[in-house]
Amino acid sequence: MNHLAHLYLSQTDLDLLVGNFIADQVKGKALKNYSEGVQKGIEMHRAIDTFTDQHPLVLQSKQRLYAKHHKYAAVIVDMFFDHLLAKNWTDYSPLKLELFSKNVYRLLNARQAEMPERSQRILFYMSKGDWLTNYREKKGIERALQGLASRAKFESKMGESVADLYKDWDAYEAEFKAFFKELYEFSMQWK
Repeated sequence: MNHLAHLYLSQTDLDLLVGNFIADQVKGKALKNYSEGVQKGIEMHRAIDTFTDQHPLVLQSKQRLYAKHHKYAAVIVDMFFDHLLAKNWTDYSPLKLELFSKNVYRLLNARQAEMPERSQRILFYMSKGDWLTNYREKKGIERALQGLASRAKFESKMGESVADLYKDWDAYEAEFKAFFKELYEFSMQWK
């Protein structure tokens, strides 16, 4: 899962929110540099990633992309699923996506001094470009995937992958909805 899902699954726990946000930039023993609550958020992020990467429905989604996108299929599916979460947001939250996003940016910015430098940079661009809300729009997810493609070490064609999503929309949406229900239940064990 990508940013939107990780932040949503943190629910109202601020330490989980911070930990989930910074987890990709915290390696190895650096985990111990954070409060117990933030460590729990980092561990939650890692558990979500493991659960996601091994789930049969996610593997099915990745398989559909593998021939064209190879190892980048996993990254693309994470982005597709954030897009699908944003598109179906009212099924998961009583808060409007815009309000949720605004609150998340405010809460994370208030705690940015605790974050690794790279997380602070990501937060700056994420809040400036309102990534979380823009994941809902086709242009927003295209822009996000093109940004990832520009930073990829090898040719990924990630920028072109939105066409794959819309070509097989019904399959991806069905896989996402069934998977996300299970992921939500799994994530609530971290509360």
